[in-house]
Order: sequence, then C-alpha cells, then structure tokens
Amino acid sequence: MDQGAGETPIAAHRARPPLSFWTMLVFSTANLPNVAQGIALLIFLPPYFAGHLHVSLVAIGGAFFVVRMIDIGVDPLLGVIMDRTRTPLGRYRAWLLAGAPILILAVWRLYFAPDGIGMGYLILWLLVLYLAISILSLAYVAWGANLAREYHDRARLGGIAQPVGVAAGMIIVLLPAASKIVGGTDAQGVQAMGIFVMALTPIAIGFAAWRAPEPITPHVAGPALTLKSYWALVTRPAVLRLCLAAMALSLGPGWQGALYLFFASKILGFTIPAAAGLVVASLIGGAIGAPLFARLSRRIGKHRTLMVATTAFSIGMFSFLLVHGGNVFAGSLVLGFLGFAQSGWLVMMTAMMADVGDEVRLEQGKERMGLLFALITGATKVAGALTFALSYPLLAFLGFKAGEGVANTRHALLGLELAYFIAPVCFVMLGGLCFVGWRLTADRHGQIRAELDARDAALDRARAA
Repeated sequence: MDQGAGETPIAAHRARPPLSFWTMLVFSTANLPNVAQGIALLIFLPPYFAGHLHVSLVAIGGAFFVVRMIDIGVDPLLGVIMDRTRTPLGRYRAWLLAGAPILILAVWRLYFAPDGIGMGYLILWLLVLYLAISILSLAYVAWGANLAREYHDRARLGGIAQPVGVAAGMIIVLLPAASKIVGGTDAQGVQAMGIFVMALTPIAIGFAAWRAPEPITPHVAGPALTLKSYWALVTRPAVLRLCLAAMALSLGPGWQGALYLFFASKILGFTIPAAAGLVVASLIGGAIGAPLFARLSRRIGKHRTLMVATTAFSIGMFSFLLVHGGNVFAGSLVLGFLGFAQSGWLVMMTAMMADVGDEVRLEQGKERMGLLFALITGATKVAGALTFALSYPLLAFLGFKAGEGVANTRHALLGLELAYFIAPVCFVMLGGLCFVGWRLTADRHGQIRAELDARDAALDRARAA
C-alpha cells in the first residue's frame, strides 16, 4: 500500500487490510501431512513395531530416545540455514518442498518395514523421519509468520489451521477401524495410515506451495550471527518465557497422554479400544476451540487468552472425577473440553513467537523466524524426552503395575490417580504464569510493524533506484 502525503508510518501500517480467509485456508493445507503422521507416530506406530514386526520394547524405547536426543540439536541449525536461504521459489517454500520427499521416503521405510528389523534400522529411519518433520514444521511456521504479519492475523491463521489439521487427524484415527470393517488386520490399518500420509504429502504441500504467497523480508546490512549474538537471542526475556512455557505446556498434556490409557482403564473403567476412541472428542474440541480463542485474543490480547486457556484446562482436568463406570458420553465431554482448552495455547504460542520475531528483526535487521521457532520446537522435544523418563519411573515407584490382568493395590491406584492429576495441572499452570506481565501487546506490535514496514519500503526504493 502506498503511503500518502503527510501520512505517518503507523497510519499506513494500520490501513493494511487483513489477510483473506482463503489465503489462510490454502496455506493451512501445507501442515496436513505433519499433523496426520504425528498422530500415527505417537499412538499407533510403536505398538505396530512391537506387535507386527516383533521388535522388543527395549529396542523401540531406546531407538526413540536416541533419535530424540540427536534431533534436539538439528532444529537450531536448520533454523539458521532457512533464515539465510534465498531461491527463485522463495525462502521457506523451497524448504517445504524439499522436506516432502524426505517424509514420503521415511514413512515408506517405517510403515512397510520388513519383519525382523532391529534397533539400528529404527534409529536410521526415525532420524530421517524426524529430519523431515523438523524441516516441514519449521518451514511452515516461519512462512506463516511472514505471511500473516499483523498481530490479530496471526491468531486468525492459527484459528483456521487448527480445524484444517483436525480433518487429517480424524482420518488417521479412523483408518484402523475402517480397515477392520473391510476385513483388514491391525497391521494393515497402520499401513493404510502410511499410504494416506504418502498420498497426502505431495497434494497438500504442492497445493500450498502453488497457491499461497510468500513475502520475503529484506535483510539490513550488519554483522552475521555469532555465538555471542545467538546466546543473546536465546537469553532474551521474551524468548526465555516462550521456551519455558513451550516446555511446560508440552510436559503437561504429554504427561497426561502417557498415563491416559492406564488411568482410563484402571480408574475410569473404559476398555482400551473405547479409551482410544475418545481421542476423537479431543480433536473435535480443538477444532472448535481454535477459532474461538483467536476471536477472544482480539478482545483481551494473546497472552491473556493463553492464560485463560491454561486455567480452563487445569480446571477441566478435575472433571474426570465426574466420570465413572466407563461412561463414554461423560468421557467424551471431558476430553472434548480439554482439547478445546489446549487449542487456545497452541494457537497463541505460535502467534506470540512470530511477534517476537518481528521485534528481533527490527533490532538486528536480520530474519530470525526459523531460528526462533527452532528454539520452541527444541523445548518441546526436550519435554517429549522427559515425559516418559519422569512419568513411568514415578508409577513404578508408586507400586503401579502395567501388565495385562495384573491386580494393583489401592495404594498403587491412588498413586496413579494423583500422578495423572497433579503433574499436568502444575505444568500447565506454570506455562500460563510465564506470561504474567507480558509486554509485547497489540499496541506495541503495531509500532514495531510500522517501523519495519517503513524500513522495508525504504530498502525496496533504494534497490529500485
């Protein structure tokens, strides 16, 4: 938009129209493969390795732990390289297209692995899979942060992307049941997930890369990233808050998920298939919650919206006390509400880090979106590695036994119940408390965007002259 005579940079900035719903919807399709494979990877793939491919539980657990520890160091390096990338296809679009065939290859080698594979095979192809996940997720969020540049547009984008992703999640969750209906085995149901992800990847990513625009932010001449400047970025108060919150808000639901099947079967009285089926309610709740929380953030700001979501989740956890005797309806309501609340902070965290990225670029003159989002994903990966390392040993210490048909004492069951409630609530509330006194509000971000837009326009004019 041209700036009129006598018009201030802030006035010109505020005159920019919001990003269209269609553009946001098209861009959101790029994340569908990651959402689909993420659900399959966490819930269905490890049992498939153990039950169908006869890999030992020790080898599976060891492979995932080794891969996650290696993978933590990959994201910051990828973020730095992505931020420096310049190609005829764009910056982050090029990386998204590059990650698609890597994901397809890894899915094929894991979902259709031959019987008798060992820990080495799993480590190799899980490393390839997590590399693809890192490339696709970092490129997606960094591209989205530059596509939706306005404070409220970023929350709107998350509010649209979440329901779009749920569509892929619903299909993945229902594929094993569909396979059973047509006479397939459990293993064939998991392989159907692999086929779905491999078919979806080129379609979804190709469509987004073809139709979604990618604004490229210009660099300002200045010093390159050094270890000193990297450390200054990592220790920046806003970045530290977001990373600590990301870890806490991953540990809370992760802990809950790790103990969920034990809690649902031993305490609430659900069968394992019924408990797994209730996950659909959580997905539906997230699809409903994301756009509503995005609208709420327009009224009270992103950080307050996030704190509302974490408080609602913590209160909602205790609603499980009202579920008895395997009541599917009551269980669905509780899980649906928890998914609803969790969508609030998932949308806000991404949008708030994008705002910090604008502040950093204004100060440093360099694009750091990829690196900043890599710090968040690194924090969530640390949380993912800690989830099972903390929760399962605690259950063992409390005397709980997870074997089929094994009777647990009342003391052990009480320990399971307390562990299921207390730790997730404490972690999630800690994540919300990280944003007390948050200063990067809509007004402050508007000032930052105005200065960035004015500087970018001046750089464009200088290049054109």
